[in-house]
Amino acid sequence: MDIVIYHNPACGTSRNTLALIRNTGAEPRVIEYLQQPPSREELAGLIARAGLAVRDALRQKGAPYLELGLDNPALDDAALLDAMLAHPILINRPFVVTPLGVRLCRPSELVLDILPLPQLAPFTKEDGQRVVAHE
Repeated sequence: MDIVIYHNPACGTSRNTLALIRNTGAEPRVIEYLQQPPSREELAGLIARAGLAVRDALRQKGAPYLELGLDNPALDDAALLDAMLAHPILINRPFVVTPLGVRLCRPSELVLDILPLPQLAPFTKEDGQRVVAHE
C-alpha cells in the first residue's frame, strides 16, 4: 500500500499526521519537502487532487508570505506556484497521498478520511487532544 506524506518534522500538525498514519500499522514514504521540494507538476497535481485552489495550499503564516507580497489578490496561480517552488516553506503541510485520495491534512485528523486501514490504538495529538478513542 503506497502512502506518501509531504512532511515537515518541525511542524506539529505534520508530526501528528505522520503518527496517525503509522497508527494504522502502515509505514508511509516520507518526503521532507523542504529538502526535496515537489516539481511544479507534482505540486499543482497535489493541489488539484486535493480539491483546493492554489491560494488555499499557500502557507500564509509567518515569513516569507507577507515579505513577498503574496497577500496581493491580483496574483494568479502561476505566480503563487512560482513562490511556493522558490520558497518551499510556503507550501502548506502536510499533504498526504493514499489510494483513497489526497488531502491537505490541516487539522491532522483529516488524514483519517483517506487512510485505507483502521487505527490500531487510541491516539492523542501532541497538544493533548484525543483523536481516536479506545474501542
